[in-house]
Amino acid sequence: MVKHQGLPLSRTFQALADPTRRALLAQLASSAEMSVSDLARPFAMSLPAVMKHLDVLAEADLVTRTKAGRTVLCRLNAAPMEEAVNWLAHYQIFWTGRLDRLEAFLEEETCPPSHGPSTAPAAPPSSPPSRASPSGAGSTPRLPASTRRGRTPKS
Repeated sequence: MVKHQGLPLSRTFQALADPTRRALLAQLASSAEMSVSDLARPFAMSLPAVMKHLDVLAEADLVTRTKAGRTVLCRLNAAPMEEAVNWLAHYQIFWTGRLDRLEAFLEEETCPPSHGPSTAPAAPPSSPPSRASPSGAGSTPRLPASTRRGRTPKS
């Protein structure tokens, strides 16, 4: 297992990258605290494997563990996820703006604005769009998928 000792945001994303760890966090979100054995019960893996996942979550400060006798209890600490949500929200704003501009462009392309009844004759039907571009606009030719083997000639 690779150990990341970087920024808290990197550790949070590294911990959230694994579906087993996300499932462990979901279990902890539904309960105030749970024992390690209760957390491990739904998984088809050994207790030491679950404990390694909990170690990653603890290193990312997403889980806190306390010992009560021989039982280790785990509790969710969702605070580090707030920084991750804030980081993602920045890009959500970016992509929402991009998608809104794309939607406006597509609406303009498919439904041009009408300017009321017109007395001008109807335009002749245009030629069908080319296969390379559904919009009918020209496109740049594609480069070959690969080059030949051997040395590349110098310009």
